[in-house]
Amino acid sequence: MTSTASVRVLLAPQELKGTLTAVEAAEAMALGLRAAHPSWHFDLLPMADGGPGTTDALLAALGGEARLTRAHDSLMRPIDAAWGVLPRSRGVIECAAASGLLRLRTDELDPRHATSYGTGELIAAALDQGIEELIIGLGGSATNDGGAGMAQALGFRLLDAAGRDIEPGGAALARLGRIDATGAHPGLARLRCTGATDVTNPLCGPTGASAVYGPQKGADAAAIAELDAALAHSAVIVRRDLGVDVLEEPGAGAAGGLGAGIIAFLGATLQSGAQVVGEAAGIEARIAAADVVITGEGRLDGQTAYGKTPQYVAKLARAAGKPVICVAGTLGGGYETSMSLFAAVEALSDGSGPLPTPEEASRQVGAASVRGVQSLIDRVLLVAPGD
Repeated sequence: MTSTASVRVLLAPQELKGTLTAVEAAEAMALGLRAAHPSWHFDLLPMADGGPGTTDALLAALGGEARLTRAHDSLMRPIDAAWGVLPRSRGVIECAAASGLLRLRTDELDPRHATSYGTGELIAAALDQGIEELIIGLGGSATNDGGAGMAQALGFRLLDAAGRDIEPGGAALARLGRIDATGAHPGLARLRCTGATDVTNPLCGPTGASAVYGPQKGADAAAIAELDAALAHSAVIVRRDLGVDVLEEPGAGAAGGLGAGIIAFLGATLQSGAQVVGEAAGIEARIAAADVVITGEGRLDGQTAYGKTPQYVAKLARAAGKPVICVAGTLGGGYETSMSLFAAVEALSDGSGPLPTPEEASRQVGAASVRGVQSLIDRVLLVAPGD
């Protein structure tokens, strides 16, 4: 039990997709709670799991600056894409920034031909600027090419049986005959790379990249079968030519197989996206300094308990003996299995209506945070002599 005379609150939400970024959600929580409890102290720690918002979360936690680089989207149209330069020769790139679904209209989705080339261009830009340690967020991609386009942008040649460069997209991997690494970017030799992801899917099979994530990228049953076979074939060539076995690696199926691609071509390791952001931001020490922790996400459902940001935050908070509140945009299927993670859960809506405007969502998040705290006070998890 903690007196509320000078309560310290750690605010560690991820984005509420479609309404608020993680930074905006944390600020909304703080705004609502300051109005209700002006004497309290608030520590804002925006979180992310490797998807959109990872760059902003790490820049907010560590400092640094955003950069814009001329690149290409997954259909090879010129774009400007943002990435982050962090202190001590570190950088962060989201594959969604260049190669993401957010770049395409629904009628443009085409995982057979979509390429991760633009992600490779951002990596090359980071290497050209002296980045030696790189975090790559593996979420929100429109691609299913196993990182082939990324590799091509970094100087690897992916050749067919006749020695010709294969065309962009996952379908072309069925014709991959040889990988030539002689022209690979020289900066890769010094690079330490971590892939940040919230999934553990293997590259292929019924739980692989094509079967699980292909449909949201526009793949029908025939395309799923074609892409799955192409990725399996590419894994054989990768093992033979690069000496790396990616087929059964947990997380290799992230971002349409980009997880496998960064393992094979960049020597990357994969890690929980929430853990990458949390450890970089010193989350354990910040939880230890707090009396209450509030996290959140757009949709609390049965998947939350399997490595999503709120589960990660709640696990650390509970281990430290700190009550944790979750503010969710909506409650989804199986949410009951995740309720036990938290001392209190507050949802903004039942999900049946349209998404609120950012202004309305900000107000609702602030109010939900106040309600969550009040539920702790009512249950004597916080003692309230007054503010």
